[in-house]
Order: sequence, then structure tokens, then C-alpha cells
Amino acid sequence: MDIKATKLELMQLLLEEQQESVLAKVKDIFTKKAADWWDDLTEEQKNRIKEGKAQLDAGQGIPHEELKLLS
Repeated sequence: MDIKATKLELMQLLLEEQQESVLAKVKDIFTKKAADWWDDLTEEQKNRIKEGKAQLDAGQGIPHEELKLLS
């Protein structure tokens, strides 16, 4: 099925849908797609990511390929 046919099928399903809960879930999918995942992280998670990036920028850390060999 090509993308145009898929879109038409989805539009038809949306037009026929009567349950608000289903429509709300579909709307959430589109809303979250546009949202930045960074905003969903806790401050602790953000700080740990920033710390890890700073360590990598400073040349600290183990390359992924090397790490795979350790496990």
C-alpha cells in the first residue's frame, strides 16, 4: 500500500470513529511526535547525560566496539 492510500484509509477511519478516547490517543501520537524527548527527562537524567558527554569530550570513556568485547 502506498502512502497516499494509507493516508486516505486513516482519514476515513478517523472520520468514522466515534470514541473520544481513541481520537485522543491518535492526537497524542501526533503531539508527542513533535515534542522533544529531552523535555520528558528528569533533571537527574539530564545532568547524567551532560556529565557523560563532558567525559567523552575530554577523551574519557570506552569506544562502543571495545565495550562490546568486554561483555
